[in-house]
Amino acid sequence: MFETIRIDEDERGIATLTLNRPDKHNTLSGRMIEELTAAAAVLGDDPKVRVVILRAEGDSFCAGGDLDWMKAQIAGNSEQRRAGATALAMMLRALDRMPKPLIGRVQGAAYGGGLGMMSVCDLVIGVPEARFGLTETKLGLIPATISPYVIARIGVTAARRHMFASRLFGAEEAHRIGLLSAIAAPDDLDTAIAAEVEPFLSCAPGAVADAKALIREIVAPPDQALIDKTVGLLVKRWESDESKEGIAAFFERRKPSWAV
Repeated sequence: MFETIRIDEDERGIATLTLNRPDKHNTLSGRMIEELTAAAAVLGDDPKVRVVILRAEGDSFCAGGDLDWMKAQIAGNSEQRRAGATALAMMLRALDRMPKPLIGRVQGAAYGGGLGMMSVCDLVIGVPEARFGLTETKLGLIPATISPYVIARIGVTAARRHMFASRLFGAEEAHRIGLLSAIAAPDDLDTAIAAEVEPFLSCAPGAVADAKALIREIVAPPDQALIDKTVGLLVKRWESDESKEGIAAFFERRKPSWAV
């Protein structure tokens, strides 16, 4: 059914949603974005599913947007660019609104859209060696569609520091700013995840879903107007000369014109 992800379920109602493009560092391609959106609907509607674990194969959790996919957006027309940005925004929204606890298992690096994926999880456990970064400005882009979730997760102060400068940071800082809920050694990661899953299995599934919806209502989640705004901002960046230069420089293994 899926090409870029995998879904496994056990008899207790624990579903594991796996990003399965390890050779591409699990970057978000158009196909993966479509499949994650579909998976959120399938898992959200399945009454047997109690908890969802979001994990990844390979060395990286998610290295952000697939650059070939981004090149296609830049090369396309305005309608195609808007469709691509909207698909990304709606995938994040689908995961955020899934009425099941979503636990992130981060075994490696996460950049850009990978931080967006972490930010829509209800809690995230990562390894000490993991590296993180909102690296869009290095490519002449901005973290537009992920921004409502990232800012809600890490706060305005940390967002200003990380969104503007594209600086990389480690697990300790990720934990301090709230991106990671806890840190566990690689050999202990699955045990730590299991310890977080267990309490949910004693809770009424409907009550858990309602509590998750309650929090979403209280903190004013991104509405359609804000989603449309972030889509427009991303499209504008894709259409800029800076994004063309930044992505070309990445593929040509050189510094972009603005780097000193």
